[in-house]
Amino acid sequence: MNFAPLPSVEAAAVPSDALVLDVREADEWAAGHVEGALHLPMSEFVARFGEVTEAVADGRRAFVMCRVGGRSAQVTQYLVQQGIDAVNIDGGMLAWDAAGRPMITDGGGPASVI
Repeated sequence: MNFAPLPSVEAAAVPSDALVLDVREADEWAAGHVEGALHLPMSEFVARFGEVTEAVADGRRAFVMCRVGGRSAQVTQYLVQQGIDAVNIDGGMLAWDAAGRPMITDGGGPASVI
């Protein structure tokens, strides 16, 4: 069986106005995340799938993020199978941070990747 390669993008190439779908767990999100990202932990993904379809209803591409790219790759593959335009962010939040891309916390403190 042949599988198409998983669509992916470097963290530095994600548009600043992109729809970032963060599939990390709550503690990881709290430590630091992309401003404006949609937080949808992988453990809740299927139950909250409607939020994804609403977010991409206008044809927006979903840029899927986790810590290093493993969980987001699984979610990206699922989204693509559902006919949603989704790409995995290579290297996840670690690559985002390394590329100097901005991160925030809900409490306003310094952001980090855990």
